[in-house]
Amino acid sequence: MTATPAVRSVAVVMAAGLGTRMRSRLPKVLHPVCGRPMLAYVLDVAQAVTGSRPIVVVSPATAAIRDVLGDTAVHAFQDVPRGTADAVRAALPLVPEDATEIVVLNGDVPLLVDSVVADLVALRRGQGAAVALVTVDTAHPASLGRVVREGHRVVAVVEARDATPPQLVIGEINAGLYAFDAAWLRRRLPAIEASPVTGELYLPLLVALAAAEGVAVVAHRVADDGTLMGVNDRVQLATAEAVVHDRLVAAHQRAGVTVIDPASTWLDATVELSEDVVLEPGVVLRGRTRVGRDTIIRTGSQLFDSQVGERCMIWASVLESSVVEDDVRIGPFSHLRPGARIGSRAELGNFAEVKASTIGAGSKQHHFSYIGDAVVGEDVNIGAGTITANYDGKRKHRTIIADRAFIGSDTILRAPVTIGEAAVTGAGSIVTHDVAAGHVVYGVPARDHTPPDLVEEP
Repeated sequence: MTATPAVRSVAVVMAAGLGTRMRSRLPKVLHPVCGRPMLAYVLDVAQAVTGSRPIVVVSPATAAIRDVLGDTAVHAFQDVPRGTADAVRAALPLVPEDATEIVVLNGDVPLLVDSVVADLVALRRGQGAAVALVTVDTAHPASLGRVVREGHRVVAVVEARDATPPQLVIGEINAGLYAFDAAWLRRRLPAIEASPVTGELYLPLLVALAAAEGVAVVAHRVADDGTLMGVNDRVQLATAEAVVHDRLVAAHQRAGVTVIDPASTWLDATVELSEDVVLEPGVVLRGRTRVGRDTIIRTGSQLFDSQVGERCMIWASVLESSVVEDDVRIGPFSHLRPGARIGSRAELGNFAEVKASTIGAGSKQHHFSYIGDAVVGEDVNIGAGTITANYDGKRKHRTIIADRAFIGSDTILRAPVTIGEAAVTGAGSIVTHDVAAGHVVYGVPARDHTPPDLVEEP
């Protein structure tokens, strides 16, 4: 019995077009869909189906793609974009010599699913075909390439502008996804001639070349369900993003997350949610945000690149690049700016703002206060109207508040300053000097008013 030869498959993803209909300086395939470039979704499919890093073809107009993708893909450069066949030609030198199959995908199809490409590859292998392509039956073929058959045999793909009247009524169109026998593609790609009209080299011409040569060409015919929609303008971008978002929400719901009103909730694809998280209507979670079990994100909250622990409650608040530990209560109307870290059991309330600071476990900052560039210990009370005056006009300075300190309402802590353990500041104080542990200060500027019975003997 002869063993079936191993197949090594490599994907080439075309991303050299600028996408002028997007009317944007940003390359089309880098436009975000639920927080990721649309190209990333195509690369996910390519990686899943082939098991190898895809080759992405870029041009001078889309060179920024290389910086975004880094080493997640191999980059081929098309100096002067001259059509899809020219894009594959630019990629061929980077295809490993032992590759036996080349899958060609477009980078602007973010709704593409693994199964379509996997079935295409399986069909080509099963039939031993030189060329396999995905086709779609549609009532509105418009300017898309028509698939011409003789009986059941595919013999050509004809662009709409080159089609005869009988060919224009064909409803089966080319979706632009291919799988090729690698050796055959290397041999026959140079035979494609440039269009006399546009000067471009078109990959679909390989279908007619294969048919004329008598080698097998097979078509994987799929339903017109929208998953192969290319994104060419911002209307289609919004349509694609809505579909991806629906998929994301459904996946989270099936994994144990309660999303009360998906239509008013926004989740980026990069967000991670644990079981029994509850998202109320009007919540926005973006970037690398992670939320732990049994946490409730209440209406009006927006979280960006933030980590929230278990059993927390976030209500109508904004968190940016912050870390919140377990059993914390935040809001309404709190603002955590980048670098904030909130310890377990802490509480932040109305209009509490924290920036580049640590709030210790069990501490409370309930309302109308600003803590910036500070380290706040455990079980500290931050009174209403308290601020750390951390900026002197030239530099930022740090404030340290030790465990169990009590900061009275309307206290101004002029940094750099240290408030000792269990120290107290009176309401309305302006603290300009360090306060020793257990001491009481108040006034403008604050002076020591520690009762004699509280002063420790030296």
